[in-house]
Amino acid sequence: MKLIKPNSKDQTIEGTSIFLAGSIEMGVAEDWQSIVVDALKDKDVTILNPRRDDWDSSWIQEQSNPQFNHQVNWELNNLDRADIIFMYFAPATKSPISLLELGKYVDTNMVVCCPKGFWRKGNVDIVCTRHNTPLFNNFDDAVGALLTKIANY
Repeated sequence: MKLIKPNSKDQTIEGTSIFLAGSIEMGVAEDWQSIVVDALKDKDVTILNPRRDDWDSSWIQEQSNPQFNHQVNWELNNLDRADIIFMYFAPATKSPISLLELGKYVDTNMVVCCPKGFWRKGNVDIVCTRHNTPLFNNFDDAVGALLTKIANY
């Protein structure tokens, strides 16, 4: 397993690539990405994880801000090139960017997890159902589906 983050020097993908999309909201969403990384540690995959170790909440979220611009473009570029997108909506979060990404990438190779309690679960359920996108209410079940998808890729 290889892990790539936005600030990683080596951005070369090896094996099947998985982008970890979904709730980050620093201080609100648990670091669920680490759980997925641990579950895939023995697989021939590259994990594209947008959760930065050096995120600075004072960055102005405008295109003209170089750090913010790099982050958003890194995410979009890697969502485009990922073989599989794993998306998790944490119940305590709003995750508006994740909702936007779901709409943009729903017709790609995705596994989506949206547990009961997420404020727009109904919308996520309907979008995934309409597009035949695998949807799970339970995080462990979604990770299991991801493992199966990797094995069959």
